[in-house]
Amino acid sequence: MSFGLSRGRTLDPTGSGLRGADLPPFEEGVPRIDPRSWYADPARPFELEIGSGKGTFLVQQGELQPDVNFLGIEWAGEFWRYAADRLRRRALTNVKVLHGDATEFIRYRLASGVCRVVHLYFSDPWPKTRHHKRRVVQDRTLAEFHRVLVPGGEVRIVTDHDDLWAWTEAHVARHADLFERRPFEAPASAGTGEIVGTNFERKYRREGRPFHGMTIVRRETT
Repeated sequence: MSFGLSRGRTLDPTGSGLRGADLPPFEEGVPRIDPRSWYADPARPFELEIGSGKGTFLVQQGELQPDVNFLGIEWAGEFWRYAADRLRRRALTNVKVLHGDATEFIRYRLASGVCRVVHLYFSDPWPKTRHHKRRVVQDRTLAEFHRVLVPGGEVRIVTDHDDLWAWTEAHVARHADLFERRPFEAPASAGTGEIVGTNFERKYRREGRPFHGMTIVRRETT
């Protein structure tokens, strides 16, 4: 039970919430996980969100696109429970949320060529220099994104943090052989004047913060 986000109400992740601790341990030589098998219709396109927070994007977009399977990955246990409970109450069977480290899941567990889109919205900027290695966008991570995306798949990135944006632009520019950069287009779930429509965006918009966004599209490599 959580008394923060839930205000004393029991949060039930049953059916919509998955725990990384319950997944088989990673071992060399063991086949990677294809999350599409976790859904009633594995043939649907599969999209992944890194850092789902309260699950606002997943709820909104999952309702608009019932023909797409969505998986969110959230590290904070309270946010994971809250998001999973929201999905359960709305009976969104095409959306699940995993409690765990997204970059580790992608690097060690996720099968190749399964994602149509990776969504990365308002990730932690880790502003101190000694913490920059914890930022999601890294040279290694971009290579992993390329591996897990289907041909023509996309990574959609939005941030309000100027330094993180400069960091992201520099990393993407170094990997022009892997990705083609394109303008960011707001998803259908975004409200009027919104770029994505997450809780973080709505909070930051009231504070007058700037927003930056890009889409990078997987190139075929030889």
